[in-house]
Amino acid sequence: MTVLGSTIGKMMLLMCCLAFAPVGKAAAQEGTTPAAAPGTEQNQTPPSQSQPQEKKEEPANPAAEAADKTKQVTEEAAEATKKVGEEALIKARDWESSWVTGVYIKKRQQMLPLSVEQRREIYLRQTLTTPGAYLKRMFAAGIDQARGTPSQWQGGFGGYSERFASREGQFIAANSLAALGNATLKYEVRYDQCRCGGFGARTRHAILRNFLTYNETERELRPQWALYGGAFAGGVISTAWKPHPRNLWANGGFAVLGQAGYGSLLNFFIEFAGDINRKLGAKSRNQESGAKGP
Repeated sequence: MTVLGSTIGKMMLLMCCLAFAPVGKAAAQEGTTPAAAPGTEQNQTPPSQSQPQEKKEEPANPAAEAADKTKQVTEEAAEATKKVGEEALIKARDWESSWVTGVYIKKRQQMLPLSVEQRREIYLRQTLTTPGAYLKRMFAAGIDQARGTPSQWQGGFGGYSERFASREGQFIAANSLAALGNATLKYEVRYDQCRCGGFGARTRHAILRNFLTYNETERELRPQWALYGGAFAGGVISTAWKPHPRNLWANGGFAVLGQAGYGSLLNFFIEFAGDINRKLGAKSRNQESGAKGP
């Protein structure tokens, strides 16, 4: 029994070895890949093989970035400089509203009655706060210097200074009284460009506006009482600092004649200011911004 049991045990051991030999061989051929988790594919490839590796971005060149940034800043600065230069040129050519004529009503602009604040602003611009208010006095003083009037004042810079101060004082007095009178009468103090066409009609309009203005309705014309009353009073006041002999009525009369001539000439320049600027090649602010003027 002992021999028989040993023999049977050896036979069973041999059969087990023969039975499991293919499995071990297959496992040896397939490698030692661990068993897949339930619900997953058996032959899943490793992530390193199934997904292509992303290429690493090369670091940017600091020198190239700095060059591009410098180029961009330079282009922006050049454009800003060009814009400033163009605005300065337009402003320099825009003499009709800042250097010579002051405030006026454009051809297509609607005329509305002035408020007290608007009258005050116009008075300051026409009298004290714009370059044109002084340039016109400098020009008139230069004419007095060339004529040698008053003869008691010497030549040279000293005499010119006296003549300029005299003209400036006379103008401030005349303009202040005219502004006060126009505010009391509610008369229009601005020149309005002619809504007509043709050189003759526009010239006639410019001359007539030196003697006539609108009342508070902005439709009815009235004589320029305040304007010429202020001019006469300014001439009379100027005799207070002029040398003898001096004549109140003569000084007042010359001031009125000066307003008649100078005022007509000034209105003429305002009337044709846009035409002159177009000849000079300057565009208005409205044209520059692409908007139509009033």
